[in-house]
Amino acid sequence: MGRAYQNRKVSMAKTSDAKAKLYSKYGREIYVCAKSGGIDPNGNLALRGLIERAKKDQVPAHVIEKAIEKGKGGGGEDFAPARYEGYGPGGCMVIVDCLTDNPNRTFGDVRLCFTKTKCKIGTPGTVSHMFDHTAILAFNYVDEDAVYEALLSADVDVTDIENEDGKITVFTPPANYFKAKQALADALGEIDYEVDEIQFIPKSVTAVTGDDIPLLEKFLDMLNDLDDVQNVYHDAEY
Repeated sequence: MGRAYQNRKVSMAKTSDAKAKLYSKYGREIYVCAKSGGIDPNGNLALRGLIERAKKDQVPAHVIEKAIEKGKGGGGEDFAPARYEGYGPGGCMVIVDCLTDNPNRTFGDVRLCFTKTKCKIGTPGTVSHMFDHTAILAFNYVDEDAVYEALLSADVDVTDIENEDGKITVFTPPANYFKAKQALADALGEIDYEVDEIQFIPKSVTAVTGDDIPLLEKFLDMLNDLDDVQNVYHDAEY
């Protein structure tokens, strides 16, 4: 799993959005989270995690506060998650996660990205079975046994633990995400996470070569330019 995660980190770096897009992405996620689960981070652990990640990505405080304030009333825009799957350049597998207030528009926009780059959008489940949907918590710590013991004592289902150069990376099913964070906080105190998120990690990789490389980059850029797109996952290896 670790190698696949490293590939994912590389792909994240290659397809990182501009600041405006990043702020918009977090703003929308925080708004939806605050609207559905409450505006108090102490009572809404999902919101607290989002705020922590936003701060790490240097999202300004006013962007975060505006999104929370917007979600306070419970009215306003009604965003819903949407997920699209398919095959990208070179036959790589792609998952596109969105938050949308107009599913028909979003599907049309995403499908256009596929068709304009000679790719094929599929039906739900087309490629997602070839990815592990997992929560990832990475932080600086040396005692792997202590981490494992803390998680087991809290009845957390641990998929994998890696210890490399003084950094522990915990992989757990998404349903165990909050339980894992609480168990680690109880055992180790306050933790400054390098990675704290739930994502799709490919079980294998697809080599993309030749003319498919610039086509893949164009495809990913087109997807990331869409306002409704929150995350793009793929198994491509350059």
